[in-house]
Amino acid sequence: MAEKLTSNFKVVADNRRARYHYEIGEVYEAGLVLTGTEVKSLRTGRSTIAESYASVDRAGEVWLINANIPEYHSGNRFNHEPKRQRKLLLKSREIAKLSQAVAREGMTIVPLKLFFNDKGRAKLEIAIARGKQVHDKRETEKQRDWNREKSRLLKQRD
Repeated sequence: MAEKLTSNFKVVADNRRARYHYEIGEVYEAGLVLTGTEVKSLRTGRSTIAESYASVDRAGEVWLINANIPEYHSGNRFNHEPKRQRKLLLKSREIAKLSQAVAREGMTIVPLKLFFNDKGRAKLEIAIARGKQVHDKRETEKQRDWNREKSRLLKQRD
């Protein structure tokens, strides 16, 4: 019999409020520079990226700021700082696009999802985003409510 392929894909943290607060533009997948205890802590699934953002520095490097990866309880004395800045690994073209969008167009780099890919490597999905105004947020809420109501009506009819 053929062996069943199992996927190692696992979402660790999801920034659900980002789609409410921002208009999402281009999406990129970035690698993370992590220590051993950070990877072990991520595998427990208790990290948060809801209040974090990314920034491009003058040296042309992208950093994830304010992401919380809690200390690994079995880490002993070689544990990591929970809210330290973490370097993101992107191609130079992608970094140039990100820095251009932030500098010229007034956009921001928002993390959307932190996950382990099929190879078991920690990845971060980031996006170039523009902040929504209050009336845009109301419009998004109305659309979401209408879609929910529409699906209820269709269910009742069947």
